[in-house]
Amino acid sequence: MRAPLIDNLQYANFSPRIFEQMREGGVDAVHVTIAYHETFREMVLNLERWNRWFEDHPDLIFKGTRGQDVRRAQETGRTAIFFGFQNPSPIEDDIGLVEICHQLGIRFMQLTYNNQSLLATGCYEEDDTGLTRMGKQVVAEMNRVGMVVDMSHSAERSTLEAIAQSTRPIAITHANPHWWHAALRNKSDRVLSALTEAGGMLGFSMYPHHLAGGGACTLESFCGMIAEAAERYGARNLGLGSDLCQDQPDSVVEWMRVGRWSKTIDYGEGSAANAGFPPMPDWFEDNRDFGNIRKGLLDQGMTTEEVDGIMGGNWHRFYTESFGPL
Repeated sequence: MRAPLIDNLQYANFSPRIFEQMREGGVDAVHVTIAYHETFREMVLNLERWNRWFEDHPDLIFKGTRGQDVRRAQETGRTAIFFGFQNPSPIEDDIGLVEICHQLGIRFMQLTYNNQSLLATGCYEEDDTGLTRMGKQVVAEMNRVGMVVDMSHSAERSTLEAIAQSTRPIAITHANPHWWHAALRNKSDRVLSALTEAGGMLGFSMYPHHLAGGGACTLESFCGMIAEAAERYGARNLGLGSDLCQDQPDSVVEWMRVGRWSKTIDYGEGSAANAGFPPMPDWFEDNRDFGNIRKGLLDQGMTTEEVDGIMGGNWHRFYTESFGPL
């Protein structure tokens, strides 16, 4: 069986058309964001919506909860959908909800979005105080039940402490190296070295604010960055996390950046003149374009085995090792 194709982060405005594009692109599994700032009950409403999609489109998608579901997707010609949170809001202030959320199918949870949370510090805060008392206990609980710690939007100290505190490898599901593009959300060499040395995974992002040159970033530049990262950290702990927000209206940016905590728009990595979604690079506009990245990596001189891992094999291994209880 061929190596799987996995995109480990999307927040698209999902629809049957996008599910069909996943199949056209041969995408075997997608980790989708099920919550940003939602409460537990609001998150459950999002799960209800996904249940209807699973019911209405069983020939295209199904709910994934185990690493074996990636192979099941390949065998049945469908896409396995895995759920994650980009913020710990759905567990509110109740550590017991970590296990409940895992039972509902959640497999990734960021300890922060951009702000300070009850668990850790987000990357937009001026003062990074690291993991909180609750944060350390939640990390241990996530380790116990098989929910992956995700530090994609977290600040430096908090991320390093999460790597050290976790007894299981963690993930940065969607970011790029700061040495390639100095976006606030991209990660330092220190963080990426610590992450991969501990067996953690980095998913490279195609979101324009994370790319050198933004939407004008070339495929050669992006794939050259991945090839250099493979030399620095080893290809085994690298994958893709596109952060694809396809078909989302610009108003969703406000929900992502602001939620309910502020009365004013936090433009974050954008600007007042560009508060909406930036244009995607022409080599990656939707799920049918992953073949461009595969070809670009091969053109960089990477081996077929390395490319197969980055395109999905490494995430598949990580899923298998991470989603079950200790």
